Amino acid sequence: MRGTGPAAFPYLLVRHELRLWASLWLWAARRTHDAAAGGTAFGYARGQGAMMAGFAFVCVVESVMMSVLLRDWPAVHHVVLVLDVYTVVIVVGLHAASVVRPHVLDPAAGTLRIRRGIHVDVRIPLERIASVRRELRTTHEPADGELALAVGSQTSVTVELAAPVAHVSFFGRRREVRVVRCHADDPGELVRAVERARAGDAVP
Repeated sequence: MRGTGPAAFPYLLVRHELRLWASLWLWAARRTHDAAAGGTAFGYARGQGAMMAGFAFVCVVESVMMSVLLRDWPAVHHVVLVLDVYTVVIVVGLHAASVVRPHVLDPAAGTLRIRRGIHVDVRIPLERIASVRRELRTTHEPADGELALAVGSQTSVTVELAAPVAHVSFFGRRREVRVVRCHADDPGELVRAVERARAGDAVP
């Protein structure tokens, strides 16, 4: 495993960009990433769609304005144009990553996989879940042992664990968490599905 110091940053950056491009391809192909054949996917990107579209629109407007301002400096204009276009691609790629990497409940494997784009992927064994509930939160203060994966500044599902699970950050920092807060487009259905899986019932 690669280190987490400054020397590892180029590797992390390249991996991040490759995952973004892979997400765009999966989104265009209407496929999801690594969703288990026997699992059930639960999306969470709907809450950020309008925000990301607005952000991309602002980037496009900024690109047009910079093109006008730099029209007398062709070399600079070309460089800035490439950067601006790539910024738009990154914004779209970040949204695509959230769409194609949903949460996945896999009763056969006994896991609940909580994700947020390409940055977070936490596998929670069902036997470690003490409780799961629908809980809308719009503020999230940092707390030891808690992981809040807000989408559109809100979480709608809270998972409390009887035993901690490991969360590894983008830069490789590892920490143990006992509470995971996430968002789902249909939080009620996710909660019910997890409760059925914990009870040993099949998830439709």
